[in-house]
Formats: sequence, structure tokens, C-alpha cells
Amino acid sequence: MGAFDLPSYLNARRVVVDEALDRLLPPDTATPPSLHRAMRYSVQAGGKRLRPILVIAGAESVGGTAEQVMETACAMEMIHTYSLIHDDLPAMDNDDYRRGMLTNHKVFGEAIAILAGDALLTLAFKLIALNGARAGDATLVSTLVTEVAEAAGTDGMVGGQVVDIESEGKAVSAETLDYIHTHKTAALIRASLCAGAVIAGGTHRQLDAMKKCGEALGLAFQIVDDILDVEGSTEQLGKTAGKDAQQQKATYPAYHGLEVSRAKARALIDEAKAALAPLGERAVPIRALADFIFERRS
Repeated sequence: MGAFDLPSYLNARRVVVDEALDRLLPPDTATPPSLHRAMRYSVQAGGKRLRPILVIAGAESVGGTAEQVMETACAMEMIHTYSLIHDDLPAMDNDDYRRGMLTNHKVFGEAIAILAGDALLTLAFKLIALNGARAGDATLVSTLVTEVAEAAGTDGMVGGQVVDIESEGKAVSAETLDYIHTHKTAALIRASLCAGAVIAGGTHRQLDAMKKCGEALGLAFQIVDDILDVEGSTEQLGKTAGKDAQQQKATYPAYHGLEVSRAKARALIDEAKAALAPLGERAVPIRALADFIFERRS
């Protein structure tokens, strides 16, 4: 078997995700147009589309298709984008650039930016519920909504973000640092993989493998993000480089140093790939994505 062509895989799935996002977002002519323009501005600003692609890859690894999980894939991108809009606000990270463009509040004002984030989060759960219902299994909606809500709320991303903010400028323990990273970033990445597998009818063994892979993958992603904030440029990252150090954030490089952080990320990537053993050849795209997460430069 030849080497897996990850760039082609990513490009093909980005195209279908972007088409679906355009279709599922409210048109910018619908009332109120200012809100819908702001929602579209940040969602359509680009990005890797990692989370929706992980939803698709999760489904494919248990025999499902992209079409089967597309609403949930788009929902994960909307939840991620809402979190970025809110992160960039003056009350949080106070950033001017995201994905190489002015941040949402710089273009539309703080009030509309907050509401655009709220609207994206709300629309995401509508899409997840519709996707679950379309699968024809009543229990699926409950499972999906619970899984994503836990990953996005106080037990996941929002909880991690709070501890991140409260830890700025403080000497934190390794346990607190892990809590921030596993909740703020890893939870939604894990949920993306698992949601795709759930909708596509994955077995308990397959879902357990996906959960273990997602947890390791998500933590590795955030550690690499921390490293890039130190080593990358604003042009490469599409956002302000060096912001973590300016704000005295709790990061892996600040606590462990760059060399140990890089070794930890590599070990987590290997752990994520090993967890996929029960899924066989169908999980090749996820294994390739794991290496891509470690090697990325933005």
C-alpha cells in the first residue's frame, strides 16, 4: 500500500465542510443582518477545519461517511469559532488578529461579537440535534448533545478557559497545567472524534479507542500550540505571536521548557496512534492527522 495522501484528504474534506457551513449558516441578508455578517465573518475566515475533519474521520473509521455526520462536523467548527470570538475580546485575551484577519470585535464591535459567538453556539446544538434525529435513533440525540455539551461547557472548554484566566501570572502546578490543557482544548477534539463514531454506529470498543486517541491528540495539539506561540511569527500563526508570555499564561514551555514539551507532544501523538489499533486500516487518516498536528507550523 502506498503512503497516505493527507494533503489531498484534508483539501477534499475542507471543501465539503466549507460548502456545508455556507449552506447551514444564516444568510447575511436575513434579519438581523449585522449579526449574521459577524457570524459568517469569523466562520469563513478560514482555519484548518481540524475539528469537523476529525468528526468525518471518526465516522469513516467505523464505516460511516462524511455526509452522514456533516451537520455535527459543522457544529464543531461553529463551537470552536464562537470560542475564538470570545477569547479575542478585550475582557479575555484582547487580541486584534485571528486567522490573519482583524478579530470579530474589531470589525463589528464588542456587543455584536459577543452575540455572534452566542448565536454560533446555539446554532451548533440545533445542528447536532437535527443530525442525531436524522440518524433515526432517539437515544443518539441525547448521547450526542450530552457528549458535546460536556466537552464545551464547565466540564470542558469553558471550565478550562476559566482556570487558564485565573492562573495568569501565577506559579501553577503540573496538575493545574494539565487540567487547563485537557479541558480548554483537548475536550472538544476528543468529542469531535467520538461524535463522528457515535453517529456512524461505532461499537463500544471502537468508541473507547476513539476516546483514548482523542484525549491524547487534544493534549498534544495544545502543547504544540504553546510551542508555536514561542517559536512562530504572527504571519505564520495568523494571530499575535508571543501573547502567552506577555500575559504570563500557564503553558507547557513556560513550565517544562521547549525540549521537554516537544518530547511530551511526540509521546502523546504516539499514544494516540497506538490507541487506534482496534480500528485497523480505516483509521489511517486519523493516524496521519496525528502526525500533522505534531508537525504543523500554524
